[in-house]
Amino acid sequence: MTASLRIRHAAACVKEGGVIACPAEAVWGLSCDPWNQDAVEQLCAMKQRPISKGVIVASGDVSDFAPLLDGLTSKQRKALLDSWPGPVTWLVPHKDFFPPWVTGESTEVAIRVTSAPALSKLCRELDGPVVTTSANWAGAQPAKHAFQVVRYFGAGVVMVPGSVNLQGRPSTIKRATTGEVMR
Repeated sequence: MTASLRIRHAAACVKEGGVIACPAEAVWGLSCDPWNQDAVEQLCAMKQRPISKGVIVASGDVSDFAPLLDGLTSKQRKALLDSWPGPVTWLVPHKDFFPPWVTGESTEVAIRVTSAPALSKLCRELDGPVVTTSANWAGAQPAKHAFQVVRYFGAGVVMVPGSVNLQGRPSTIKRATTGEVMR
């Protein structure tokens, strides 16, 4: 199966409520439809992570997050836009744009415009953002290679073709309202 067919297959799985694996900037991630509660709950169960913590939402296009940027000051918005696309995730007030199974118990949501080619292609194929969170069990080392994803989650997981920057680190997380670095 060609790479473009594999991306279309992964996008179809996401549309049907599935969880897929996709290489992000520095680690493999698990992705699903942020508006599908069952899918997000399945993803959190796979990771053994409480849904109350919330998840990151990534897109290949900043316009997917436009309603969330409207409430930021021009300086805050510039900081976000200057860091994207890239491995910087921003916590912004969620304004009920995303459902509680995405935001968890927080008043903020974690968003990123990705520079990862495979994740960007997946979002373009879906014409919207996806949940993305490291492909590992909570507390375990994030997967840097496809074989590690299989080791964690089995050979049945649908995988988008690609690789990660092996020298890279998981995305920096910053709070948009204060600029504070959270990770």
